[in-house]
Amino acid sequence: MASIKKLGLLQPVTITPDGVLVCGARRLAVVKRLGWRTLKVWVRSGISDELNRLLAQQDENEQRKPLNQLEQAALFRELRKLMHEDAQRRQRASRFGPDGRPPGSGGPGESPGPMPGHGDSRHQAAIAVTGKASYHLLEEISAIERIAADRTLPETLRRLADIELEAIQNGGDVHPAYERIRSAKALIDADDTPMPTGPVTDEEVESLANEAIDLLGQKPSRCGTQRRKPTPGASGRTLRAFLLTWRDLDGWSRHYNPSDIAAQLKQSDWEMFERVLAETIAFADEVRQLRTAPTTASA
Repeated sequence: MASIKKLGLLQPVTITPDGVLVCGARRLAVVKRLGWRTLKVWVRSGISDELNRLLAQQDENEQRKPLNQLEQAALFRELRKLMHEDAQRRQRASRFGPDGRPPGSGGPGESPGPMPGHGDSRHQAAIAVTGKASYHLLEEISAIERIAADRTLPETLRRLADIELEAIQNGGDVHPAYERIRSAKALIDADDTPMPTGPVTDEEVESLANEAIDLLGQKPSRCGTQRRKPTPGASGRTLRAFLLTWRDLDGWSRHYNPSDIAAQLKQSDWEMFERVLAETIAFADEVRQLRTAPTTASA
């Protein structure tokens, strides 16, 4: 308040063309307490009708229209962008003053800084849209939507993302869906074989979903796709899952100190390690033998 009184309002508040406040509620509250009757504003055009309506409801303390989680995520992204723009303008004004010159020694800006721990535009945008600091979930929805819209990614992954988004819109849990899509993308990234160019079948999408579920150890009942029963004789996980597992393990021993492991590992954990190691060696021997065995030419 003292800096505004001395230096003036270095950074105007942001409003819509209809006069709805977008950013700068704390600055506006300060100038009201100072008794100002007018102030400079930054008019931001291009704001969606949905966000304009939400901000107007807040400005008038009206009851909010219920929004589904996909609608909330879209408004969160839009409002966060506007808040980020406002924060950048405030930073420039605090550093150089409104006319491009240093503001002097009267303080680091025209208003109190963000409250500790709550100055993040993500936090502020989430509170404005949902009433809660739920930006992690809103960002996870946005990540799924980006994958669904990315035409450079395989269609199987994009369709799976669409399925998860539909489940979220119908009330499904966000974080498990996000983990499944992230797992599915990791599987796709680990597979360097050319992707099929023809139309993608439902079975291919379900297969990718099942691989992601297996990798995470999730319960299939929580996903947007219905898990198929394994066919008789199915061996379990796919080549993609195998590659991802071993790429994650590549170079693992460099991250551990043998002396520390020897001193701290419980006997049962060491026995588990030796069992897995023995299984791995036996599996590698079998695969090596099969890879080097001569193939029988067909007649």
